[in-house]
Amino acid sequence: MPKHAREDDVDDQRSSKQPRLENPDRLSLLSDELLLRTLSFLSVSDLVSCQRLSRRLKALTGDPQLWKSLFYDRFVRPRASRIPGVRDHGASVQSLHYSSKISKWLDDDHLVRRGKATNWKRQYKLRHNWSRGCANVSETQVAEQPSTPPLLVRLHDDVLVTADAIAGLKAWSLKGDHRILARIVLPHSGPTSMAIDAESSKHDIEISIGFEDGSFAIYSLNTNARVLKLKYEHPPSRNGAIHAIAFATPYLLTMTGAPLMSLYHFVHGLNDHAEPAIEPPRLLSSLRSHTAYPPATLAIRTTSSSIVASIAYAMPSWTMGWTIGMQELRLTNDGAILGSRTASASNNAQNIPRRHMQASHNVEAIPSIKKPTSLSYNHPYLLSAHSDNTLTLYMVTSNAEALSVSAGNRLWGHTSSVSGAHVGDRGKAVSVSKLGNELRVWELERGISSSTARRRAATGEVSVQVRSKRRSLSNQADTGKPLTAATITVPEKGSEEVHLAQGWVAFDEEKVVLLREKMQGAQDVVVYDFS
Repeated sequence: MPKHAREDDVDDQRSSKQPRLENPDRLSLLSDELLLRTLSFLSVSDLVSCQRLSRRLKALTGDPQLWKSLFYDRFVRPRASRIPGVRDHGASVQSLHYSSKISKWLDDDHLVRRGKATNWKRQYKLRHNWSRGCANVSETQVAEQPSTPPLLVRLHDDVLVTADAIAGLKAWSLKGDHRILARIVLPHSGPTSMAIDAESSKHDIEISIGFEDGSFAIYSLNTNARVLKLKYEHPPSRNGAIHAIAFATPYLLTMTGAPLMSLYHFVHGLNDHAEPAIEPPRLLSSLRSHTAYPPATLAIRTTSSSIVASIAYAMPSWTMGWTIGMQELRLTNDGAILGSRTASASNNAQNIPRRHMQASHNVEAIPSIKKPTSLSYNHPYLLSAHSDNTLTLYMVTSNAEALSVSAGNRLWGHTSSVSGAHVGDRGKAVSVSKLGNELRVWELERGISSSTARRRAATGEVSVQVRSKRRSLSNQADTGKPLTAATITVPEKGSEEVHLAQGWVAFDEEKVVLLREKMQGAQDVVVYDFS
């Protein structure tokens, strides 16, 4: 017969069982100041996780000062530490600690100057996506058929400008549905080159176009009014088509097929929106070269004491196949010519993989550099793309005393022929393969700052490939996982929809834009948005 527990024993057991207490919420007792101080010690992934816990933490984890400090530690401090001499002095190392002083932010000082207008969390996410190659991709058809000369494309902020002999000059907005802002018929022969004024504002954009008959024209785009206007037409020239053009008010630089480089100065009227049209420019100088070969790139830059107009071009070398030449024209701020000088890259081989090197040091042991498929110059970086899957980085030294071009550093990472490359600010560059299915982002500072960095450049470690596989939003922002990613279908080679990159690629702080042509001739602009 089973025994029954006595009633008093049951009462004793019930009284001995204490109710289980939940973990006390100590965070809610802390002030916002103490919580922010605590959150400042967390990693990015932990900080993102905390925003899910409560509305209060979600608001606090978005504090601008938290993300400003994280942005500095991740993206500014590493660049500052690569400045020569900093690691050799203890006081200089201390000076790398986080601070809101503008002088410590290098090329990112504009973000600090904006004050409260800068969304630091968004900026961190943007730079993180760049570093991982994660972007949303969209594609817009800008031409139904190929044109002769080929379609020209340029990017300025969120405005894309296209020009060809068939559709004329068009301006597209890259916001929203990529609508056309304005268009105008081109009165000359086919356009062969185009540049946007480096001094243009966001809403008033000055556009220069060179033509097959040697003429050029200046157009003005007002994005608010959505109007394109012709401001100046220059008569045709006997020197041939204008193959390259650079524009920085009030200077315009052209290069013809001769090749002849001409520098013009607009004395009045470029910033005057009143009628009639502006006065003809004054020709300051013309320089002819017998050693310059395409591709070539033009640039105009200003210093505190002078204005420098430069051209970089391909030139044959007896020992290394092809190399890079450069010519500069220096002027005072008043437009008086100081002189002209030339330089070419030295033939010292750097970043050649070990499999290409032999025991002897004969020149024949070093593979010849292929003729560039494109050139891009943003002082002091000069970047050439090649059909042998590589790029070559040159450093340009230009001062009042001398002009020199360093030996080229080979950059490896592409798996097919590189059709185009573009160098932007802060030593960042973008390159695209011929088929348009491989887009890479390069941090050029990491490729030349030391011998170790140059060895990493030879193994492709200074670039990242823009990803084409869709992934879900990740919270691991400080790991190799992306915050955002995108998908793009890359057709197989030989299919009817194979795309060919046209060699043009450009980018700004938030996006990369490249031009692709389908086999049937339609031309599309592909936008990779990293925001």
